[in-house]
Amino acid sequence: MSARSAEQPIRFEPEEACPPSTALAVGFQGAALVLAPTVLNVAIAIRAAGLDDSYLTWSVFAAMLICAGITALQAFQLGRFGAGHIVLAWPAALFIAIMVAAVTTAGPGTFASLMVICSLIQVALSWWLPLLRRIITPIVSGTVTMLIAVSVLPIAFDSVLDLPAGAPPTAGPLIAGTTLLVSVVVTLRAKGRWRVVAPFISILAGTAVAAPFGVLDADRIMNARWFGIPEIPSLSFQFTPTSEFWALLPSFAILTLVLGIKTISDGVVIQQGSRRRPRAIDFRQIQGMVSVNGIGMLLAGIAGTLPTMANSSYSLSLINLTGVAARRVGVAVGMIIVTLAFFSKFAALLLTIPGPVLGAYLMLSMGILFVSGFQTVMRDGIDPPRLLVVALASSLGLGLHSHPLTRELFGDELGALLGNGVTIGAIVAIGMTLLLEAMSTRRSRLEVTLDMASLSAIDKFLIRLASGMGWNESSTLRLRSAGEETLTSLLSGKYDAEGSESPRLIIIARPQGTTVDIEFIATTRQENIQDQLAFLTDESAVPTADELSLRLLRYYASGVRHQKFHGVDVVTIQVESSA
Repeated sequence: MSARSAEQPIRFEPEEACPPSTALAVGFQGAALVLAPTVLNVAIAIRAAGLDDSYLTWSVFAAMLICAGITALQAFQLGRFGAGHIVLAWPAALFIAIMVAAVTTAGPGTFASLMVICSLIQVALSWWLPLLRRIITPIVSGTVTMLIAVSVLPIAFDSVLDLPAGAPPTAGPLIAGTTLLVSVVVTLRAKGRWRVVAPFISILAGTAVAAPFGVLDADRIMNARWFGIPEIPSLSFQFTPTSEFWALLPSFAILTLVLGIKTISDGVVIQQGSRRRPRAIDFRQIQGMVSVNGIGMLLAGIAGTLPTMANSSYSLSLINLTGVAARRVGVAVGMIIVTLAFFSKFAALLLTIPGPVLGAYLMLSMGILFVSGFQTVMRDGIDPPRLLVVALASSLGLGLHSHPLTRELFGDELGALLGNGVTIGAIVAIGMTLLLEAMSTRRSRLEVTLDMASLSAIDKFLIRLASGMGWNESSTLRLRSAGEETLTSLLSGKYDAEGSESPRLIIIARPQGTTVDIEFIATTRQENIQDQLAFLTDESAVPTADELSLRLLRYYASGVRHQKFHGVDVVTIQVESSA
């Protein structure tokens, strides 16, 4: 599967069946992309937590099986579970710092219990996504992502000094510096496939430099079996919550929400990159992706290893290099990783990578994660209120991280646990978002049944709204017409409500200067209005009744966005005053 260019046209979309040989060939490439990061992230976390080699070997084995299973499961859509796309999963580096803190202060049992409980948060997030979309915003998730990257960096620098006794003190910085330099040079100079494998080349270069210093542990490879299941360590759960459990729970819960939001963002990117022609985002598939990630977190908690997360950059790299987005590739990736997981020599080979190389790899990963968080913040747009949220959450999160002030307020034990910068920053960001939402322009709300008989009530509601904004007759007519065509468009397809009750329609208006944003929240199931608008042709001489309604909506509204969730549709239109 050679790439003709850095980005091939899509040859197989997710629903299209590619030949088994193609799926297997692309699956090998996908497995090669995620195997090294899977082992490295777990190794960094386990070593930093001070756990022994038997726990490390087991955690790597379990992580490979879980990531393989989640990648394969994401390729399906089973009710509310699964994305139906190629979603490469690997252990979440976001959880390295919190895992180290939990294991070192409360033990692996408490960490496992927190993971199992927080896995339910991810599943709940996927189900309640329509309700939380205005609270857990890109501003919140982007800010917390940047704080996570900063909080993990000390572990990376500590790994640089992870050398055997007798090694010269300059060995660590030299090995790490070589790893970073090679990674930068290869990334800048390489194209296509070579750019994707830049981390592997840098790891090999760093390991080669480390060899003369006696840092490599060849005995691990020699003593490892060729095939088999590693010895299972003593895994436990903390069934009786302790003070450490309650102190760590907010941090785990917030970080789980952030992981869920990042999964949503990754899902959006993967959907956009898997199609020949752009489509509106299907948030039902996003909900399925988050639900499956919750399953991965549950399994990771039971196994005592890092939770899984989707990796959009590697998923898109695989799709762009091969032109194959068929979902069966995800199943192939999972099968290959499972096979390699039982090949013990392979995992042992990866676990011999020296600490300074792991530290350099983590530095680069956290730098990329920080930039990713920054891009998330900027993608949502920065106005003065949002800038205030980012500024205050970042300053308090960074300033109070492990600061003595938290110990003075909560005591030495709780202060050490609650003084986590990620937790503080997330609480501040969410609190500020709620405050801004409460202090924003007064909202108007109307609830009716989803039926054409509700048109008169909607019309009166929009007339009152326009009158309150001081709009003239022409602008009021535009607003009323946009509301009517939105209702008609929602009713143009078949819908069914869950249960015997009539479907509901909730309308929420948010005036903003000379424009007004209106949300139509309905219990419908039909084609995406955004897609219908995008594919609407202007050449049609005699448009159908449905097309006529869409054309009018496109004329009256300056913006239309349709978000489809399981059982809920949210159509947001923006109407501008013509005065």
